[in-house]
Parts: sequence; C-alpha cells; structure tokens
Amino acid sequence: MNLTTKAQRRKPASMITQLLVAPILLALAAFIGCSSERETANAAPETVTNVSVLTVHTTNVPDLIEGVGTVRAVQTSQLASQMMGNIIEIRVHEGDRLRRGQVLAVIDDAQPRAGLDRATAVELASGQEISAADSDFALAEATFKRYQTLYDRKSVSPQEFDEVKARYQATQARRDMARAGQAQAKASVQQSHNALSYTRVLAPFDGVVTDRKADVGTLASPGMPLFTVENVRRYRLEATVNETDLRYVRAGQQVPILVDALGDKELQGTVGEIVPAADPESRTFLVKLDLPADPALRSGLFGRAHFTRGERTSILIPRTAVIERGQLQGVYVLDQNKTANLRYITLGKPLGQQVEVLAGLQDGESMIAEPGSRELGGKKIESH
Repeated sequence: MNLTTKAQRRKPASMITQLLVAPILLALAAFIGCSSERETANAAPETVTNVSVLTVHTTNVPDLIEGVGTVRAVQTSQLASQMMGNIIEIRVHEGDRLRRGQVLAVIDDAQPRAGLDRATAVELASGQEISAADSDFALAEATFKRYQTLYDRKSVSPQEFDEVKARYQATQARRDMARAGQAQAKASVQQSHNALSYTRVLAPFDGVVTDRKADVGTLASPGMPLFTVENVRRYRLEATVNETDLRYVRAGQQVPILVDALGDKELQGTVGEIVPAADPESRTFLVKLDLPADPALRSGLFGRAHFTRGERTSILIPRTAVIERGQLQGVYVLDQNKTANLRYITLGKPLGQQVEVLAGLQDGESMIAEPGSRELGGKKIESH
C-alpha cells in the first residue's frame, strides 16, 4: 500500500517538471535561432563601389642588365701647396662656388719675398756689370782696329799687336760673362716670382669646394692636400658590369639611368669609357657613362644604368596598386565572388609608372588598380 501510494504521488510531480521546463527550452531555442540569424546577417561582406579594377596579363618587357654605381664629377682636383709654409688665411669653405684663378688660401710669403728681393738686387748688379763690360769692350775693340791697321802697315811690332788683341779678346769674354750673369739673374728673379706665387693656392677651374683639409696655422708642405674641388658642370656615373654581360655594352651607347636622389626621373646617359681591365675580386668591369646637365646631381649619389639584351615575358602592374606593409609589398586580388584579399607579391624593376611582378600574380587575375589608403581586405568590390 505504501509503495503504490508513493508511485502515484511521483507522477504528478514529474508532469509538473515537464510543464515548467518545456517553455524554457522553447525560449532558449528561439534565442539561439535569433542569434544565428544575426550572426548570418553580420557575416555578409561590406560592398565597396566605384573601385578601379584591372586584369593582369603577361607582356613583353625589355630584358635589362642593371649596372649600379656612383655619380662622380668628370673633373675633380685635389689642391696642394707647392711650397712649405704656414697658412695665414683661408678664404673658402665647403660648398663655396669658385671661379678659375680665385685665391683659396694664403701661405706666409716672408721667405720667398726676401728671395725675390735678393734676386732683384743681383739682377741690378748684373746690369751695372754689363754696362762696365760693354764700355771696356768698346774701347778694346776700337784700339784693336787701330792696331790692326798699323800692324798691316808694319808700323807696330807683332808683340804690341798681340797684346792689344789679347786685351780685346779678354774684354769680349768679360762682356759675354756679364751677359750670361744677367740672364742668370733674370732667371733667379723669375724663379723668385714663381715661389712667391706659390704662396697663393688658386682654383684651377670653375667649380665648387667639396672638401677642406686645412685651417689657419697649418704647416703646408708640397703634396699635402688642402682642398678638393669639383667641376659641377659635368658628371658621370661610374657603374660596374659583370664580365658575362660586358658584351652588351659598347662605347657611345645611349643608356637610361635612374639616380635614387632624383626620384623617378630618368636620365639619358652615354657610355663614354669602358675600363679594359676587370676587377680580379668582383670580376666586374667599370663603365663610365656621361650624364646630362642637371642641377640636382652631386658626387657620391647612387645610380643604376640599365643595359638591354633583348625582351622577355613578365607581368606589369601600376605602382599605384602596390601597398606597403613594412618591408613587404602586396596588392588586393579579387576572388570569384569579387571579394578583395590582400596578397603579398615579389616586385622586380620599375619601368616608368609600372613595376614588374616576379612572383605572386598569375595571368588573368583581377586586382584593384588604385586602393589608396583604404582598407579593402574582405570587402566585396564593385568596379566602375
């Protein structure tokens, strides 16, 4: 009786529990369904309109050899003193423009000026000596001529005639020695003038001072560099080319050149000289290319010369399509659903406003041409 009664009592409690739980389960199911619908709605990609899209294709591009090098002035000179002495004045600094013959530095001229004074005095003395020698020679010559006439008439003895003739020859020799001494004195004066001129360090041509190695008070000596001067009117690129590629380089060849400091500006260089000896360590040849006049050129700039050896197939894309991510470059590529995905690629050499793609893109793929600074990854693209 007791067992039956307990079982009968449990049935109503179980039914009550089911009645209470059922609504909760239904509400939970409805909530989950609504959440799923909201997640599905949120997962729909954003659509971006008026975006420029292009399809990439392989094309023939020039097969280029790149020779890298340094821009240098065609005419460069290291100026040094030609005499020893203390520098008492410096008249130029780095960056100053020069005219040919302009004084750059002054060296103490006390000693060469004293030497010039001595040489000038010797020259004056030699002039006076010549005057005396000429007078003696004129007298001896006149006497000799008279005695020659008397000797021919047998009016003087041979001994007297020989004595007069010897004096004539002696005065002639003295005159010649005086003239030689005067020539030597003039040479000494000229040498002293030259030594005095060495106290002025002059610009050898129009240009600019690129380096100054001395200051006032420095003891200058022959061969000691004081300044470096460059002619800024003419520059050239000294580039290296591998020995296997030298056959594609010839004198007088027109070559496009890019100097990094000038941005995308392309210069047209001319092969002016090919050094015939190779560097035994790098196995490269030095090629000197004359550059056109450009006020932005400076010595030491990095440049690239592009020599052509034919054509090859490659993919070119606009530079505006490339996105920089640190040291990486990428582009937005569209999938079959026209959704943009950022893909990192490997770029090659720039060609004008385009750049070569070495890896990361296939022929026929679509990509965004000008993403700008917009974040388009994962968004649906509608092109205009």
